[in-house]
This record gives sequence, C-alpha cells and structure tokens, in this order.
Amino acid sequence: MRIGLILGEALSGLRRNISMVISVVLVTFVSLTFVGAGMLMQMQIGKMQDYWVERAQVAVYMCTDNSLAPTCVDGVATEEQVAMVQEKLDSPALAPLIGEVRFETQDEAYQNVIDLLGEDYASIVTADQLNQTFWINLVDQTQSEVMIEAFSGMAGVEEVADQLQYLDPLFSALTVATYLAVGIAALMLIAAVLLIATTIRLSAYARRRELGIMRLVGASNRFIQTPFILEGVFAAFLGSLLACAAILAGVQFGVNDYLRGRVDFVTTWVDLGDAAIVLPVMIIIGVVLAAVSAGFAIRRWLRA
Repeated sequence: MRIGLILGEALSGLRRNISMVISVVLVTFVSLTFVGAGMLMQMQIGKMQDYWVERAQVAVYMCTDNSLAPTCVDGVATEEQVAMVQEKLDSPALAPLIGEVRFETQDEAYQNVIDLLGEDYASIVTADQLNQTFWINLVDQTQSEVMIEAFSGMAGVEEVADQLQYLDPLFSALTVATYLAVGIAALMLIAAVLLIATTIRLSAYARRRELGIMRLVGASNRFIQTPFILEGVFAAFLGSLLACAAILAGVQFGVNDYLRGRVDFVTTWVDLGDAAIVLPVMIIIGVVLAAVSAGFAIRRWLRA
C-alpha cells in the first residue's frame, strides 16, 4: 500500500508537469546520444589502431637513378648496398624485433603498380623509376623508430618510412571528433540536471499544501522525497531508452548498412555487440544523474 501511494504521487506529479517532463526526456535523449556516440567513436578508433598496428610495415626504400637524397649520390642502389641492408636486418640487434621481411624488386614493384592503376599506366611508369624495397613487419609496431634510426643515412637507402604515420592524421581527426561529442554531451547533461531540478521544484511547489499536510501527520522526509526522485528518474529513463534506440539505429543503419560497404580502407567496424556494451552505461548515467539532481532539489526545497 505504501509503495502504491508513492508511485501514485509520482505519476500525479508527472501528469501535472507533462511539458517539463517532455523537455527532460528530450534533453536527456540528446545528451546521452552524444555520450554513446563518443564512446562508440573511441571504440572505433581503438579497433582501427589495433588492426593497422598489426599490419603496418616499415618500408626501407633503396635508391633509384632519380633519387635526390644525400645517400643516393651514386645513383641506383648496388647489390652490395642491398646486401648490407639485408645483413643488418639479420643482425642480432634487429632480428628479434622483426616478424617478417619481404624484399620487393623493381620489376615486382612495377607489376604491383600496373595491377593497382591499370594497363593505361604501363607506358608512363617504368620499372627503373620505382624503388627496390624491404617491407618489414615488426613484432611490436611501436619499435618502428628503431628501424628508422638503424637505416636512415645508410648508403643506398633513399628513405625509411613507417606506414602507420600516414594514418596518424585520421586517428587525430577522429579523436578530436570524439572530444567534441563528449564536450557537447557534458553540456547537455548539465542542462538536463538543471532542468530536472527545476521540474522537481515546480512539482513540489504545486503540491506544497499536500506536503504541508504530510509533514503535520508525521510523514518521514524519505517518504516525501521518494515520489519526486522517481519523477526525475522516470523522465531520465525514458530519455535514456530513446538514446539507446538512436545508438542502435545508428550502428545498424549507419555503420552496418551504409559505411561498411562504402569505406574500403576500414575493415573493422563497431557493431551491435559494441553498442550493447555502451547502452547500459548510458542508462546508468542518465538514471544516476536524475536521481542525484532530483534528490538534491527536493531536499533544498523542503529545507527552505
């Protein structure tokens, strides 16, 4: 009976302040959607980094006749210079860091270019213009600086490049977008907290006579406060459910049905399983913030 009375009071407050409740639901929905999007974006960045770190290679480009690097003053790299690079790769200092090495000749590089760009480029590009290249897969990609230092400045080596550096701008852009989403979410959550507090105060003011009577008959503060807290929690919970639906729809239709088939260089995407990890966190954030802000607001009003 006591629980029924508390729930009845909460539903009564929701009906009296329906417009404010809708506002709370919408603000909570928008803010938690940004929270979920930020979390999923960070998970996507992590997936991409893990994928490319495993596959990124360090490339040691040997000199060609057209190379302008100071280490290429003698023109195309000689067999002795190529052998020196291979010997250094096999040395005890570097060998433990290397998972696999593949040497690509100029003819192989030329064939790869034609396969990639088409036969129309056969008359434009020649094998002599392309580098002989050592493609190095490291056991730990974070050790790429060791390879760069080992071969930079070596005679016959035009350039040492870490492929992962070409993806750094993409990761940086995605990280900035994540920070923006989290920043917007924080502002919206603050707005939701303030709106919930205002809604609770208005609801308490509308029922001030009832609250006065309840105090006179000896009702405890917990009994008086609970319906108001439930009002805020219920509104925030509805907003959380809408945000969860938006996140699921975004992953299913935005990622699975659209991006997955159109963005070729990304092979690992967040999925519904990742969304399932994010959704409970969103609901907990919404409900906890609502309960705290509503409880604080009603306690302050009762003390006034």
